[in-house]
Amino acid sequence: MSLTRLASVTTPTAHLGLGLAAVGRPGYITLGRDRDLPAERTVDALRERTHQLLDAAYAQGVRYVDAARSYGRSEEFLADWLRSRPDLDDIVVGSKWGYTYTAGWSTDAERHEVKDHSLATYERQRAETDALLGDRLDLYQIHSVTPDSPALTDRQLHARLAEAAARGVTVGFSTSGPAQADAIRAALAVTVDGEPLFGAVQSTYNVLETSAGPALAEAHDAGLTVIVKEGMANGRLAEPHAPDALRALAHETGLGCDAVALAFVLRRPWAGVVLSGAATVPQLTSNLHAPAVDLTEEQCERLTALAEEPRTYWEHRGQLPWH
Repeated sequence: MSLTRLASVTTPTAHLGLGLAAVGRPGYITLGRDRDLPAERTVDALRERTHQLLDAAYAQGVRYVDAARSYGRSEEFLADWLRSRPDLDDIVVGSKWGYTYTAGWSTDAERHEVKDHSLATYERQRAETDALLGDRLDLYQIHSVTPDSPALTDRQLHARLAEAAARGVTVGFSTSGPAQADAIRAALAVTVDGEPLFGAVQSTYNVLETSAGPALAEAHDAGLTVIVKEGMANGRLAEPHAPDALRALAHETGLGCDAVALAFVLRRPWAGVVLSGAATVPQLTSNLHAPAVDLTEEQCERLTALAEEPRTYWEHRGQLPWH
């Protein structure tokens, strides 16, 4: 199984994927999530919601699904769905390691996840992922690499990741924080036996946070698949929170703020997959209208003007409450 299988997908939504961060656990930082999910967020309720989203995404042409060890039970929910549909052999599955979920299925835990990029954590979490997803795993990513991450310099870890790559799993990394570009460029320089280690990068990029763009273009040129997360800025670009300029463009196009915001990202020539983080089927359906939005250069310039200074953006994100 390989991430490169996405290149053969020809559906209108081929460049859109479904991320499970918002539905794999009861608490997350997306705005409006308190209204989007059932009041009783039991394991069974979120399992059912996840399966509804997966069904709808697949029916509408989405072929990439993104999970993580720290997204509560996202891998478990996805594995259940895959087992119940053994005839679906064209789903491309990505997951991440490096954060451990610690909230115990609570929305008001003091800490929801703990970051650790050590080799020991990789070994433990890789075994946990394998137990659930087995040979359905196509992409395994280091979760939220920053320039100071030991994952960028740990040669023993690099060797183990290279072994996984030799067995057919694409090795990737995700980034977060105001220095995403620095982390991306540092990761591009990581090699094992003279060969680049990473085949994919997943980064935050949206109307409000565009600073990683040039580095993502470099990653694309180096042959990495670029996956964009948080294209909706954790709900800040959706109704009723969207900036006035985005609302105006939505009115002009006749589609939602979400579709316009995601269309802006889809226009980047380096964007291989843009994730929807929808928590409801109507949200997902609206997100998947993004490929139909034909933005002009002038409209894109109006959206580009909304970009914030990276440190301001990430400070705002860090203050979002866990709903």
